[in-house]
Amino acid sequence: MAAQYRFSFGPWNIHEGADPFGPSVRPSVAMAEKLEVYRRLGFDALMLHDDDAVPDIEKKSASQVKNDAAAFRKILDDLGLVAEFVAPRLWEDDRGIDGPLTANDPGVRRWAVDRCRQCADICRYMGTDLMVMWFAREGTYIREAKDAVTAHRHLIDAINAVLEHNQEIRIAIEPKPNEPMDMAYLPTIGHAVALGNETADPDRVGGLVETAHAVLAGLDPADEMSFALLVNKLWGVHLNDQNGVKYDQDKSFAAVNLRSAFNQVRVLEEAGYAEKGMIGFDVKAMRPQRLEEATRHLANSRQMFLALVEKVRSFDCGIRTRCLQTRDYEALEIAVLEHLMGI
Repeated sequence: MAAQYRFSFGPWNIHEGADPFGPSVRPSVAMAEKLEVYRRLGFDALMLHDDDAVPDIEKKSASQVKNDAAAFRKILDDLGLVAEFVAPRLWEDDRGIDGPLTANDPGVRRWAVDRCRQCADICRYMGTDLMVMWFAREGTYIREAKDAVTAHRHLIDAINAVLEHNQEIRIAIEPKPNEPMDMAYLPTIGHAVALGNETADPDRVGGLVETAHAVLAGLDPADEMSFALLVNKLWGVHLNDQNGVKYDQDKSFAAVNLRSAFNQVRVLEEAGYAEKGMIGFDVKAMRPQRLEEATRHLANSRQMFLALVEKVRSFDCGIRTRCLQTRDYEALEIAVLEHLMGI
C-alpha cells in the first residue's frame, strides 16, 4: 500500500553545503549525476526552478528556452522521471533584490512578470500544469519601504498575468513568514488562499505547505495542511523539519519532532493525498556531511515518511474513539506515544 505514494525533491537538495557564514564544504554535483540519484533512492519526480530546466535562462531567446526545456524533458522521460512543478527563480537575479513583483520600480515588475510567464511556458514544455510561486523577497526590511496594499495588488496582477498567458496552468503559492526578507508578504497558507481568491480565476490558484515555513510562523504544519485540504487548495507539500523559530533549516523529515511528523502524515493519509499529489521533500544535508553521504538525508526522509504511514495505518482507531467519547485526552496522548515508540 505504501508504494501508492510518489516522491519528489529538487536538485538544490543535493548542494554544496554553503551557508551565510562560510564557504562551500562539498564540490558541486552535475545535474546528470543528480538525476541518477532519483531512481536509485526511489523517487519519481523533480521539483524544478525555471533555470534548473534551462540553465542561463536570461541569456536565451524564447526558441532556445523551448528547445532546452524539451531536451531536458527527453532526458527525464528516458530516466522514467517527470517534473512535478516548475517555479520561477526571481530572487537570484540582481533585479530581484527588492522583491521584483512588488518592487517600487515598474520596470523591474515588468521583468518579473515576463519571467513568470516564461516559467508557465516551461511548465508546458516539461509536461506539468503546476507552477509554484515562492515570493522569496516579496516583503520588506522596514514597513515604510512599500505600501502593503499596493504590494499585494501587484502580486495579484502578476498571478493574473500568468493565468491569462497560460489557460491550463495552476499556480500553487508557497507561503513563508520571513527569510530572506525580514517580514514577508503571505506568511501563512491562509494568506495564500485569501490572495488566490482575489485573482481572476481562483480555481487555478492554490497553495503549497512546507513544514519548516509553518514552524517559522509559529504554527502547526499539520493544521496548515488541514486548512488547505478543507478548501481543496493543498496542491503540494515540502516535508522537512525545523528546530524552533530560527532560520529555515530544511532538516530531514521527522528529524526534530517525530510527533509533528506523525500528524502531518496522518493528515495526508486520512485525506487520501496519495491520489491528489506528490510527497515533496525540501531537505538539505547537514553542513559537515561528506560528499559520499550527502544524499542520505533524502533517503532518510523517504524512509521516515513510509514508516510513519504504517504507524498511521496501524494505530488502533478504537482507542481514539473511546478516548474522545470519554474526553480522556491523557489516555489518547499516551496511546499515540506508545504506538510511536513501539511499547
